[in-house]
Amino acid sequence: MKFMKVFLAALLAVVAGSFLTALIWIMVLVGIAGSMESGVGVEENSILKIDMAENITDSPSVNPFSGLSFPSLEMTKSLSLYQVLQALDAAREDDRIKGIYLRMSGMGTASLAVVEEMRSAIEEFRQSGKFVVAYDETYSQSRYYLASAADRIYLQKEGEISWMGMSYTIPFFKGLFDKMDVQYEIFRPTACRYKSAVEPYFLTKMSDANREQMTEMVNSMWNTMAETVAESRGFESVEKLNELTDALRLSLPEDALANGMVDGLIYEDEMEGVFAELGVERNGDDEFNFITLGEYASQVKPAYETLTADRIAIVYAEGSIVDGEGSQEGTIFGNTLAAKIAEVRGDEDVKAVVLRVNSPGGSALASDVVWREMKLLQAEKPVVVSMGSYAASGGYYISCPADAIVADRLTLTGSIGVFGAFPVTGGMLEKKAGITFDGVKSNAAADFGQGFLLGTIRPTTPLEKRFLMRDVDRIYEGFTGKVSEGRNLPVEQVLEIAGGRVWSGADALGIGLIDSYGGLKEAIAVAADKAGLEQFRVEERLEELDGFAAFFAGMNARLQARFDMNELGEAFGPYKKAREILSQRGVLMYCPYAIELE
Repeated sequence: MKFMKVFLAALLAVVAGSFLTALIWIMVLVGIAGSMESGVGVEENSILKIDMAENITDSPSVNPFSGLSFPSLEMTKSLSLYQVLQALDAAREDDRIKGIYLRMSGMGTASLAVVEEMRSAIEEFRQSGKFVVAYDETYSQSRYYLASAADRIYLQKEGEISWMGMSYTIPFFKGLFDKMDVQYEIFRPTACRYKSAVEPYFLTKMSDANREQMTEMVNSMWNTMAETVAESRGFESVEKLNELTDALRLSLPEDALANGMVDGLIYEDEMEGVFAELGVERNGDDEFNFITLGEYASQVKPAYETLTADRIAIVYAEGSIVDGEGSQEGTIFGNTLAAKIAEVRGDEDVKAVVLRVNSPGGSALASDVVWREMKLLQAEKPVVVSMGSYAASGGYYISCPADAIVADRLTLTGSIGVFGAFPVTGGMLEKKAGITFDGVKSNAAADFGQGFLLGTIRPTTPLEKRFLMRDVDRIYEGFTGKVSEGRNLPVEQVLEIAGGRVWSGADALGIGLIDSYGGLKEAIAVAADKAGLEQFRVEERLEELDGFAAFFAGMNARLQARFDMNELGEAFGPYKKAREILSQRGVLMYCPYAIELE
């Protein structure tokens, strides 16, 4: 027995020591990799190569291990949108950079809103007189949209462009729940007929209201992209571009060339002739100097860096909104974000604040906690909201007190509505698993909402239903009232555009939900103007995670995601959205949409 204790203790020590040794080596290697990247120089006659080797994220990652793959111990680098915008600004003025080469062959990802902001920055770069050229074997729609900002677009002779339009498809689970004997109870105000986050759980297809809003949403977003491409590629009209799109006459290489989607069909080695024609000189080894976006970004000092102490703070609100305090990438903890906003409010050197919102919403209570701090902030210094891919439902709730709201045309916003929802799993547990429940209570509703395995044991009574409806009606009235106050709109006008309806950024301007089109750069400029600043520093206020906490949090999240994806396959996306809703308590403000292009 004593031998076993000693043996197990020794074994535990070996395992723990090996783990810590591996962890130290990982940290060393990550540090070496970072230092190697920062050592890359910029040569004369360089071409800035945007290869999409990195993930381009809306907000910076605070977890040093966020890009680490545990099975392979490989790091996937990432750049924040702000880093990318700074790099493109600097490259425009950098005499060593002769132009941009869009060679998007990497496996990096970027949301559609990020692509739109990058595209705008590339168009500004072109105004310097420097060239922008694009080449690829195949273009996805989002990457072609980015490439359409170039002076010239080239396609491999046997390549293809995926340019077919935009669609939105959603799975419905009512049939599955019926087979499982799960009853889904939904509580949403009658006025919130567009609040469709819960439709997959009690319907078998889109409601008429949801079909109406999603049809208009998809058409609005597609028209924004199509109009931009039609103008940049010289089509006689957007109708002509759509006519060719409907006929599938823009995807094959010969069709793409004949109809003006590309300027040439060549092999990649022939791009050397293009660079020579554009006046780029070769180096001493008879090669062209390329520097990737990630390498160049590591050399760039902040575009707004000055000696002044005056600052504009960027605070990020990214992910679903949940109650309480915490730190987890992709999640907004209401009390934690409120404390961050209070911190910048109390900083005398911060003269204005930009809140970058990229959120579908979540807890109504947590959203209100953040709203209160936004109101207090707005009373003391200018605050501008910059909307990313989406700032809807609770994401719009926390945005509406701002002095100004700036959104991309492809942003999803609005969704001003609330709901409550939970599955009743008692019948399933009894019929499928033989589990029954019994107990005692002191009052009629003492066991109201008593849960087991993400569901409630019994259906709600008529009294409890009335109570819940009073609650959601009360919160919806408060939501619309806060929007009316923050946006200086009559309540009647807010009610016309609310009802849980989702709007594109392109449509949101005309109905008063936003103040102007633009991205993060434009929001910073608006904040500076409102604060009367000519010289200032931009300071990103990020959460600071402990190294070990970040490591274990990241490892747990990725292992869970890997398990879910392996087990669920294509159903992982819908499952993730359902899990987000079911994990919340209380009344919710949630928009399930995040339309992206392949």
